[in-house]
Amino acid sequence: MPAVGMPAVGMPAVGLLVVGLGASRGVTAAAVADLVARVLGGAGDVAAHASIDRRADEPGLLAAIAPAPLRTYPAAALDAVAVPSPSDRTRESVGAGSVAEAAALLAATELAGPGDEVVLRVAKTRGERCTAAVAEVRPRRPTPG
Repeated sequence: MPAVGMPAVGMPAVGLLVVGLGASRGVTAAAVADLVARVLGGAGDVAAHASIDRRADEPGLLAAIAPAPLRTYPAAALDAVAVPSPSDRTRESVGAGSVAEAAALLAATELAGPGDEVVLRVAKTRGERCTAAVAEVRPRRPTPG
């Protein structure tokens, strides 16, 4: 199982990036795209986008990440993920204490190989009617010798 942790601020991306997204119904593609650009800050290519299953057909969310697919997870799976910024309001609304952070970490863990490290690179960041977080899968470092 991959290790999960938090990176030092400002560390360059060395692995796969996963963007977790939370959104209100009716969010615009422009709002999502702007927030994704802000949280990535030119860090690199995105390996996956993830959210809660109830947003699997949200037009603004899908348009912002097109042509990439959106990985989705049920609220119970997201709620089982330990995150640094859980929200009681989000839990009351969707049944999970986190969407963006939990979805990013869950998708990154699925993409990680044995010994890879999964870190939350960017904590939940708010945009206009949406939130985003970035997880990174850091490849296992070969042992010398």
